[in-house]
Amino acid sequence: VQLVESGGNLVQPGGSLRLSCAADGFTFSSYGMSWVRQAPGKGPEWVAAINANGDRTAYGDSVKGRFTISRVNDKNTLYLQMNSLKPDDTAVYYCAKPVSKGIMVYDSARSAYDHWGQGTQVTVSS
Repeated sequence: VQLVESGGNLVQPGGSLRLSCAADGFTFSSYGMSWVRQAPGKGPEWVAAINANGDRTAYGDSVKGRFTISRVNDKNTLYLQMNSLKPDDTAVYYCAKPVSKGIMVYDSARSAYDHWGQGTQVTVSS
């Protein structure tokens, strides 16, 4: 299994970024997927989740209304569109594959996932 995030960058407050996560080595379309972030000096924070076929999503309170999770199963790719970025969004963003098929995980606990990407850095600063 391989998860490779990309798209992180330095952006000004109010700006936008789109993160991607390319998945390989498992049946991507059978798994819900999550984005989890970790800011410097803080614990991991669950950001968003999407179900296996992409028609159901969920968001953490801190990003609701600003971020959009999506996926293209034909491309084995997960996305996170981030708008109206704030300095508090500065973190390393990880995509994560749950242990079990067919569920959405609303949790940042490492035990809920069996594979993580290497992360992509998002820095929001003027």
